[in-house]
Amino acid sequence: MADQPSTVLITDHDAAHRYEAHVDGTLAAYVTYELGDGAITFVHTKTEPLFEGHGVASRLVEVALDDARDRGLSVIAVCPFVASYIDHHPAYADLVRLT
Repeated sequence: MADQPSTVLITDHDAAHRYEAHVDGTLAAYVTYELGDGAITFVHTKTEPLFEGHGVASRLVEVALDDARDRGLSVIAVCPFVASYIDHHPAYADLVRLT
């Protein structure tokens, strides 16, 4: 597999409460979430071993955060991966709901 997968499709599978990244038709990663009170809580990110280290999860989180912004939702990052992503990409810091 190349460093950048050829075709990455990211969708919000709302019935399962998760954003999913498919690479060439195969589920590569997902981030689970809970919605409520004007916020989206990112709970857990999972990357399938074959796709680790190729930036799929980072792209997935980027799309999920962009969608949260578009929907006017604040973000609660319970998931350490999402929290770290936000720490390393301060353009998303304004989304974080302060408790």
